[in-house]
Amino acid sequence: MTQVLAIGTFNDTEAAALTEAFGCRVLAEVDGLGGLDQAVRDAVTAVAFKGHQGFGAAEMAQLPGLKLLANYGVGYDSIDVAAASAQGITVTNTPDVLNDDVADLAIALWLMQGREMQQAADWVRSGNWAGEGAFGLSRKLSGSKVGVVGLGRIGREIAERLAAFKCEVHYHSRSQKQTPGWAYHADPVALASAVDFLFIALVGGPETEGYVSKEVISALGPRGVIVNISRGSTVDETAMLDALEAGELAGAALDVFVNEPQIDPRFLALPNVVIQPHQGSATHDTRAAMARLQRDNIAAHLAGAALLTPVN
Repeated sequence: MTQVLAIGTFNDTEAAALTEAFGCRVLAEVDGLGGLDQAVRDAVTAVAFKGHQGFGAAEMAQLPGLKLLANYGVGYDSIDVAAASAQGITVTNTPDVLNDDVADLAIALWLMQGREMQQAADWVRSGNWAGEGAFGLSRKLSGSKVGVVGLGRIGREIAERLAAFKCEVHYHSRSQKQTPGWAYHADPVALASAVDFLFIALVGGPETEGYVSKEVISALGPRGVIVNISRGSTVDETAMLDALEAGELAGAALDVFVNEPQIDPRFLALPNVVIQPHQGSATHDTRAAMARLQRDNIAAHLAGAALLTPVN
């Protein structure tokens, strides 16, 4: 019996690599566990997991020999880590290898929103440039006052890119960090009050749900723009939409949403909002590196070696 089970939305290349490396079975969803023979479930010691479907205590209990839950992705909010720890299961993730791509997309979203690049492209494609003249003026971004909520690995990469745009960088995190003179704010409301562009780089999960609250959004004000590449849950989405529709927020640039991919249709009617389909790490190179790191953690577990990127 194989010791490894793959569960989730693996593409053909990823599934083939897992099968070749570990001879594992691949299930499309966590719900598929119930369809496996008990002997198969008893043999599993490691799960390669990819997806947003919840993996909690009930699912773990169906795999009595499980010792490793190797997550594909840096975010692991769909996994009940406390339940895993209680059952002696180690969770791993795939940090660092995706930092550059996610930070790059954050900057691209900022530029796209501020310079109205989608609208300008539509102006050309529609024939308006030739028929009606130049597109309207947009907003200067270099030299702006910018804030980053969450100065972890990805947040720091975003901040460093913003510094290269000659921006005045502010940040909020659980503790003050060593930085090249960036301004620290112990409170997210104070951070929002000090900047015009607010980048969200928090981890997902219950602890950060609604962290960018109605009060934070109000403090950002009518010139403010939210850029979110973390999780949709980190922002009070209803408060953000209300502020956008009322002109109390200048705009938003979003790669993540609550209830994605079924996003709130109110977003679609807002010309000052840039939307992307949660593609922060979606490049061939980075996705391959993420899959490789997931497999490396599983290989280390099977060999009895130290895990590369444990979470708990």
